[in-house]
Amino acid sequence: MMTKAIIVINTGSTNLKFGAYAMDKTGALALLRRGQIDTMQGDPHFVVKDMAGKPLDAHEWGEGHTIDHKTALHYVITWLEANVADMKVVAAGHRVVLGGSRFEAPVLINSDVLDYLESLGVMEPSHQPFNVRGARELAEAFPGLPQVACFDTSFHRSMPDVAQTYALPQDVRDAGLRHWGYHGISYDYISRQLPQLAPDARRVIVAHLGGGASMCALLDGHSVETTMGFAVMSGLPMATRAGDVPPGALFYLLRSKLFDEASLEKMLYERAGLLGLSGISGDMRVVEKRTDAPSLAAVNYFVYEMLKYTGAYMLPRSVRLSLASRQRSSSAAIWVAFA
Repeated sequence: MMTKAIIVINTGSTNLKFGAYAMDKTGALALLRRGQIDTMQGDPHFVVKDMAGKPLDAHEWGEGHTIDHKTALHYVITWLEANVADMKVVAAGHRVVLGGSRFEAPVLINSDVLDYLESLGVMEPSHQPFNVRGARELAEAFPGLPQVACFDTSFHRSMPDVAQTYALPQDVRDAGLRHWGYHGISYDYISRQLPQLAPDARRVIVAHLGGGASMCALLDGHSVETTMGFAVMSGLPMATRAGDVPPGALFYLLRSKLFDEASLEKMLYERAGLLGLSGISGDMRVVEKRTDAPSLAAVNYFVYEMLKYTGAYMLPRSVRLSLASRQRSSSAAIWVAFA
């Protein structure tokens, strides 16, 4: 009997991660295999693991070799169908960071959807173009395979309007300037586990910590505030991303000719954060073991920023009620309940 499987894909600039799930008649999913292909632009290598995380197979194309996303995706699906007995990939799901104003929930992918999502790459250039490329190239490699896009930004659309708004003119906000929030797929999963792990917890602060880092305040499993704002480099400092930096400082760097637009963006995304502060590494596991002053300062700064946001998300009841009393929209009830 053929096993119908769904492949879930997270496509990056030079890597992709995947998981293959069996789907039964009730719609329940069971993990079959997971893995990734790394460093596609110079030393591509593939690894696949079983449900328990045990490596099952690996493949290397060789140092100096380059493969594109279509080649990588074709290799993954071909391997799965050849090495998992009677398995057939019947659909694909993609992690896409930004759904924009059109999509607040998962959507079936077609060319119009891809064109719109691709247009959002100017808002979020470090992830969005590659997430979209994965879906587009999978469609070329396997025509007719149904694909669905799931968005990190969707989970945060439950935030009150006031939390999603920047103090900018209407025409600027209409151009897409809003507090989008990211890591939403991760937070959505956590929110679904909380009733089993902490059934009485209504107000919960969650942290998503890794190369990218953010925090989210949940009320009854719904996002009411999160540290990442318009783009994925705001909020907490991260491995190589700066986190919050005053806009005036960025204008100063541009006016002083220390950076142009491209080099400033590269610095903020790739040379800042823990790496920028420590001068050693963006990996907290490396930095926290060191005792030199820059490394200690990097750890202290990261902890300070986490505590700052934790304190903000635990505002006293009186402050929350004061804020809520000034609201005349449907969001007021959320603020009162969160207090």
